Amino acid sequence: SGRDQMANMDGCGGAALVQDSVKELLSDECYAEFLKEEFDVKTYTAQSIHQAVIVEQLAKLAQGISQLDKELHVQVVARHENLLAQATGIESLEGVLQMMQTRISALQCTIDRIRGKIIDPYNKIVARTAQLARLQAACDLLRRIIRILYLTKRLQGQLQGGSREITKAAQSLNELDYLSQGVDLSGIEVIENDLLFIARARLEIENQAKRLLEQGMETQNPTQVGTALQVFYNLGTLKETISNVVDGYQVSLEDNISSALDIKVLTQPVQSTMRAGPGRATMPTPGNTPAFRAALWTNMEKLMDQICAACGQVQHLQKVLTKKRDPVTHVCFIDEIAKDSHTDILYVFWNSVTAMLALKFQQATNSSSFLKQAFEGEYPKLLRLYNDLWKRLHQYSHSIQSSVTTGGFTDTPPEFPIEEEDAQDLFMLKKQDYDPEKALKDSLQFYESAYLSKSLSRLFDPINLVFPPGGRNPPSNDELDSIIKTITSEFNVASVDPNLSLAVAKNVAKTIHLFGVKSEQLLSTQGDASQVIGPLTEGQRRNVAVVNSLYKLHQSVLKVLSALNSFPLKAEQTVRTALETVQALMGSAVQPLLNSVEDSIEAIIITMHQEDFAGSLSGKPEVPCSLYMKELQGFISRIMSDYFKNFECVDFIYDSTENIAQRAIQLFIRNASLLRPLGEGGKMRLAADFAQMELAVAPLCRRVSDLGKSYRLLRSFRPLLFQTSEHIANSPAAGDIIPYSTILHFLFTRAPTDLKSPHQRAEWSIARYSQWLDDHPSEKDRLILIRGSLEAYVQSVRAREGKEFASVYPVMLQLLQKAMVAGQ
Repeated sequence: SGRDQMANMDGCGGAALVQDSVKELLSDECYAEFLKEEFDVKTYTAQSIHQAVIVEQLAKLAQGISQLDKELHVQVVARHENLLAQATGIESLEGVLQMMQTRISALQCTIDRIRGKIIDPYNKIVARTAQLARLQAACDLLRRIIRILYLTKRLQGQLQGGSREITKAAQSLNELDYLSQGVDLSGIEVIENDLLFIARARLEIENQAKRLLEQGMETQNPTQVGTALQVFYNLGTLKETISNVVDGYQVSLEDNISSALDIKVLTQPVQSTMRAGPGRATMPTPGNTPAFRAALWTNMEKLMDQICAACGQVQHLQKVLTKKRDPVTHVCFIDEIAKDSHTDILYVFWNSVTAMLALKFQQATNSSSFLKQAFEGEYPKLLRLYNDLWKRLHQYSHSIQSSVTTGGFTDTPPEFPIEEEDAQDLFMLKKQDYDPEKALKDSLQFYESAYLSKSLSRLFDPINLVFPPGGRNPPSNDELDSIIKTITSEFNVASVDPNLSLAVAKNVAKTIHLFGVKSEQLLSTQGDASQVIGPLTEGQRRNVAVVNSLYKLHQSVLKVLSALNSFPLKAEQTVRTALETVQALMGSAVQPLLNSVEDSIEAIIITMHQEDFAGSLSGKPEVPCSLYMKELQGFISRIMSDYFKNFECVDFIYDSTENIAQRAIQLFIRNASLLRPLGEGGKMRLAADFAQMELAVAPLCRRVSDLGKSYRLLRSFRPLLFQTSEHIANSPAAGDIIPYSTILHFLFTRAPTDLKSPHQRAEWSIARYSQWLDDHPSEKDRLILIRGSLEAYVQSVRAREGKEFASVYPVMLQLLQKAMVAGQ
């Protein structure tokens, strides 16, 4: 409004005047003290008196007051309209406030009247509500009392019925417990005696049910166990009861394990026996006495029986829980327990037992070296007890399955449905992530490692003994028998368990490898070890002895394996794989000698080219065989009698010498086909050599006919000596038994001299060409080389302008083309 604007303008002008006046007053030091925050009148007065300037100060103050009065007068004159307007506004505000006060008083009176009308009905409602609540509580209490009286009377009759009515009595107690929840029934005289009776009845029912459960568990009676469980279910204590029962078995087993491994108990009879002799002072060594070991293993057998019994009872309990259903609610008892815990009670119990075994065994062996030595030294015996325990548990699973499904629940079949999945038992079906048998044997891992270490030492000791440092002779038969006896003993002891047998088999494999390494160090590898000129050298004799020793070990171990019953296949394969290295070592020991024999035979056969086979038939009877064949027969006979007869491994040597015999026949056929020139008389002598060749290689094999393809090659080639070229090319043996290249080589002998053989064209010696043929076993490579010789012959004929080819050339060309087509 305009008035407000004028007031604001006047206020601004007045403020400027006040500001100037304030500046003027502040500029005076006399008034500066009065503007300070901490100004104190008493202090200022005392200071003025002390400075003796009271008169001056008073005059100054009077002057200042006068100046302030003037300023106030100026301000009032300058702003009198604004001040009048404000005074008028204050009067208006007082009127408004007076009106508001009147209305508030009226409102308060109205509220007081309403309160007076409401409070009485409200108080009546509160009182009636309290009465109704007390009436309802009284009615509820009366209903409870009436029901308690009725159930108590019924309970008395049920208790008189004995164990037949025990489940109904438990159900009555459960209802009585429900009636007593949330209310205080103490002090009600009409039911005081009933409450005492109910408490006694509950205790009696619980005790009867516990006895029934214990009896049913001991006798494996599913009906009794099911009845007891129904009682506890009706009482509402099924979970607690099951937990207490399983915990009780765990505590009992823990005590049994501790007792079985208590070194004081185990050594007590031993020490008392030692003290029995009066006047004797002996140092007790219980860990080594038979009495201590007998007591220990007796305790262990007893412990396994206790574990088996406890697991059987828990297993039976779980089976009944899985089958049993409440007849009213049809709730399966195992589902009731599964709400707050694991459904597989047996799994939890078994996990606890195996962990307890591992812990107790570790603690016992850590505190007693006697127990540690006993378990490590006789680990297979301990493992056998564990295996027997597992087998008994597995067998019990089958028996309890049939008894639960068919034996005990014929009275109330709807409560015990038979389901296929019930057959899946912890001891019958392994879980994907849990192996109960492995969990049982995990507690034995430490003893198994120690036993296997000692077993390996027992296996290595006789080998290290028979191969002393610096020794040059292989072990004797007696020493080998000692090694085999050790291996046999280890296998027999380990036969209690397939996994232990496999572990021992690996140790035996290491033993065989060690024997091979020691034997290999005895082998002679110098030049005289492969000589075949003179008698056996010392190095060769030692090599023969080493091979015979390896052979005896090989055969003895195979005999041990064949005598073992139910030996794991994987363990047998492990040992057989190690024996293969022995055979490989035998082969490497004999191979240098075999190579020398093979080279010597080849050198003898190749000398046939130094003899004359170009002669024609004469009236003189031919010698039975050629000189080279006589030399070959004498050499083979000598090396078999002087060298190979010393080896005891006859079959092994024959397997090697038969390869030499096959090689000798192939070399003989190869060189016979390369003979040029070959006359009719030479053919007769060569035919005799073929017959003598069978006699020559006979000492190298069991039977010459066992040589297979090489023997058929020798028999098939001999008739070709006297056949025409056309018959030779069309022979059924061509390509199948006799290679095409060999027949073509033989046809070169019937050709004129200008049709050169492949080695003649290449200007190679027979030995070099034979080596080339060995380096190129492919028939295709050989045929290409032969084709080159035929093509060179054609070029030479055309170069000299010959009118016709040799009669054998078309036959050879046709056979070559046939061979090339067959080789594609």
